Amino acid sequence: MKRFFLAGVMLLLAGCQLKGAEQVIERPEYADVSVHDPSIIRDKDTYYIIGSHMQFAKSDDLIQWKQLSNSVADSSLFNNIREELADEFDYAQTDTLWASDIQQFKNGKYYLYYCFCQGSSPLSVLGVAISDSIEGPYQKVKSFLYSGTSPQFGKEYNAAVHPNVIDPHVFYDNEEKLWMVYGSYSGGIFILEMDDETGLPKEQNTYGKHLLGGNHSRIEAPYIQYNSETGYYYLFTSFGGLDANGGYNIRVARSKQPDGPYEDIQGNAMSEVKGKYGTQFDDTSIQSFGTKLIGNFLYEEDDGLTNAGYISPGHNSSYYDEKTGEYFLIFHTRFPNSGENHSVRVHQMYFTEDGWPVVSPLRYSNEKIADYSDDQISGEYRLIHFDKLITDDAKAPLKINLSKDKKVSGAVSGLWKLAEDNISKDSLLILDDIEYKGKFIFSWDENQGKQVMTFTGISEEGVPLFIVENEG
Repeated sequence: MKRFFLAGVMLLLAGCQLKGAEQVIERPEYADVSVHDPSIIRDKDTYYIIGSHMQFAKSDDLIQWKQLSNSVADSSLFNNIREELADEFDYAQTDTLWASDIQQFKNGKYYLYYCFCQGSSPLSVLGVAISDSIEGPYQKVKSFLYSGTSPQFGKEYNAAVHPNVIDPHVFYDNEEKLWMVYGSYSGGIFILEMDDETGLPKEQNTYGKHLLGGNHSRIEAPYIQYNSETGYYYLFTSFGGLDANGGYNIRVARSKQPDGPYEDIQGNAMSEVKGKYGTQFDDTSIQSFGTKLIGNFLYEEDDGLTNAGYISPGHNSSYYDEKTGEYFLIFHTRFPNSGENHSVRVHQMYFTEDGWPVVSPLRYSNEKIADYSDDQISGEYRLIHFDKLITDDAKAPLKINLSKDKKVSGAVSGLWKLAEDNISKDSLLILDDIEYKGKFIFSWDENQGKQVMTFTGISEEGVPLFIVENEG
């Protein structure tokens, strides 16, 4: 790496934007937490994430997190959750809650959307509680959606068609209308328009509008983010199974309207994406669809000991910082050779000129994307080349070289191109005649313990690619 010094002292300008000169990122001091299915909300200057089992955490900088609760037993979000939600525990035949979501309404109050699920079947219930403080205590308003054995809306429940009523995300659209997107496996992902005076659906005799999934296909964890520059709503979902062997991966589709129709990068109608009729967990029916953002990979060669990499990253939320214009992807992930242990990770997201998000290869370190020089790009890299499969295999790193004459050699061959305006225009990697549009970014690599150049890109088929500088 090329270093710039002034009077022999390194400029510690974390996140500065300099053209043709190197940013210097201070070593981040990470403090990690375990929140499965993290849904983010910012309250004043503090970020909060809430997930399954009433796991709750907060951070001032998206780098150092503090665990507020680990389980239902030690949560203070309700005064007496066992008593206040006794009927819901009983109906869903469970002793815990699943993925939750908190939204602050225009009236200033905080609405916590909770859900319960039996687990091996879609015997579930979803409702809302309210508080004057984001940290609670919350009081139940109403449980308003049920799935499983209990008929609702005058019809018997059909698990291949009707939703499993869990994984809610509630959001305001660009016209200040309130929506709730939700669903997991079973009949797919659905969306309802909500009443921001009551926190309940405007129409309470329907599951809402179907967006994608069905026939028990493994699609869940919907989250919708609007981008005012592209004019699109982005629907994030997780495909596959959440455990270490499940092949969980994050995908995205987009629409000009919050309630769809959504399409992937190839123009596929996501409303038609579902499992084959009469099947359960038929991954082959769905794995070709959706624009993939991240899946299983290793940062280092797998010696059976390394845990440097991600296994089953998924169930994300996202955050847009209006002051800085930065987008963040927040998700939980497991790790190589680490079983089911999981932790939260935050990565920056960037958008291509075509309006598709790409994810930084390395976790957030207060880096700021900038314009660079060709000399800062050339070097030795490790390539993570994803595919669209849903599998427990982890992509191993491949050694490549980006030379000063704009060629790529090593495990694959091709060309690279740095955009004159790397911030707003697409830089390119062309590998084996496939073009990947994306961004070069200086980031901190905690595996190598130093700042490195990286690239993230996406192909026209919706396949992502990461490269990380590695001189070893």
